Amino acid sequence: MKPLHAFPLAAVCASVLGLTACSSMGPHPMYSQSALPAPVQVPAGHKVAMETVGIGQITYECRAKKDMASEHEWVFVGPDAKLQTRSGSVIGKYWGPPATWENNDGSKVTATQVAVAPAGMGNIPLQLVKANPAMGMGAMQGVTYIQRVATKGGVAPAMACSAANLGSKQVVPYQADYIFWKAA
Repeated sequence: MKPLHAFPLAAVCASVLGLTACSSMGPHPMYSQSALPAPVQVPAGHKVAMETVGIGQITYECRAKKDMASEHEWVFVGPDAKLQTRSGSVIGKYWGPPATWENNDGSKVTATQVAVAPAGMGNIPLQLVKANPAMGMGAMQGVTYIQRVATKGGVAPAMACSAANLGSKQVVPYQADYIFWKAA
């Protein structure tokens, strides 16, 4: 009888641990909007097409209030952010106006705001926008809605806006998850 070759105990243990670790790595859980306020939830009949993390800045300008020239306020000028995968790879950019999400494949989409909801002190609001038809072929083709969730920062500057600094601009850092939806 030929002797069976024994594997060292350490190798067997390492293999078992490796398989255990791999078995828990399965696909990421599906995005759930159940914890979001109703106004910013995407209507039934749509599914998540892409999840991104936008990291960048929002520019504000000190201007006279509309219909009240003697008063002043910080006015949103526009965003400038990189769109990344959850693992940190840059796959596109977001800028405006108009609000434009562009994938590295050249496809891009603009959108119109549907609703906003508070996101906590110091954070820009959560937002739901309805996408316009995409320009170009690629990842943005067929996008119907975009949600801005998990916002951090991005609110108007705390410094005073007055006649003394009228026209000045301030750039504020922010981060938000952008969830892209398509019809199911």
